[in-house]
Amino acid sequence: MAALTDHLVIERLATNPVVRPQDVQPSRPGMEVLCAFNAGAIRVDDEFVLLLRVAERPLSGSMPDDAMILDLHAPEPKTRPATGAESAAGFVAFSVLDLTASTPGIATRYLPRDLPGLDLTDPRSIRYAGQTYLTSISHLRLARSRDGVTFRVDPQPALAPATAEEEFGCEDPRLTRIGDTFYLAYTAVSRYGIGTALARSPDLRRFERLGVAFYPENRDVALFPEQIGGRYVALHRPQPRHIGPPTMWLGYSTDLHLWGDHRFLMAPRPGMWDSKRIGGGAVPFRVPEGWLELYHGVDEADRYCLGAVLLDGDQPGKVLARSPRPFLEPEAPFEREGLLGNVVFTCGAVPLDDGRMRVYYGAADSVTGAADLDVKGLLATLT
Repeated sequence: MAALTDHLVIERLATNPVVRPQDVQPSRPGMEVLCAFNAGAIRVDDEFVLLLRVAERPLSGSMPDDAMILDLHAPEPKTRPATGAESAAGFVAFSVLDLTASTPGIATRYLPRDLPGLDLTDPRSIRYAGQTYLTSISHLRLARSRDGVTFRVDPQPALAPATAEEEFGCEDPRLTRIGDTFYLAYTAVSRYGIGTALARSPDLRRFERLGVAFYPENRDVALFPEQIGGRYVALHRPQPRHIGPPTMWLGYSTDLHLWGDHRFLMAPRPGMWDSKRIGGGAVPFRVPEGWLELYHGVDEADRYCLGAVLLDGDQPGKVLARSPRPFLEPEAPFEREGLLGNVVFTCGAVPLDDGRMRVYYGAADSVTGAADLDVKGLLATLT
């Protein structure tokens, strides 16, 4: 591949962010939309379709009469009714999927703010005595557009938490079309960890769950859009707990249910823009040179950027070239400031009609941005 040049032009859309929290209607009363980001993306005929990760949290400032306080001192977390003397100011509220209720659904729980040892330093999580809860709960929401710029967001979720493995939410979807069927890989989060589940749809309107495909801790899964050597192929990112950094792998399946023949693909590179952590991003797509994959990398300052890797067309476990520097960095204000600043993170990109591609990306874990780049120009920067 050619040496890195400065000829690659990436253009952020002038209308960025293309989807903001205020563009999304809350899924139920008593909730507010905190973030709308990390969207899976696909183009079907003349329509652009996003599957957004929508993070919601309970409205602040009030506590209903039937509020339930979470007791973390018991061997297993239990709830008790709030007393009339307790007010919302003394509690932190969060939502989980409650499968024990007579009508299972999203339920709000409260924790005392003065609980000794309660850790609220990360705005995304609540930590206490080795237990973790999330300050928001995510579902997946469809949005559609004719021009890929102005989106109409559905009023209700396309896929909402419904199983024990999704107790804390459904996150970071990747959409792949294989034949006439659309497949969805999404992160399933619960007290048991972070795994990846699959679903399928004939029409991008209704989804059928296929269950957990990659058990915790594993995420950033994307299915290749065609079988290779008679097997389905998936990028995935295991999370080692003892030895080594998070690295990207390939897995194979003949039926999309049982996955095996797992093979290491690539690792972070010391001293570079992806030195600390890497993970898959958009669904891989074919170019004449092989498979082009847009992935995210994290440096030692916890700054998320986007780069690309070229994989062999017949043997995707073979890396041909890789970005020596990112093609998209958090530079715009909406990318640097938000729930988690200095983050650009993609779950989807779609081809345009002129040799370019439009990359949809989560910015600062808060909003959805979009940027256009020339595919040949990107390939020319890989080394």
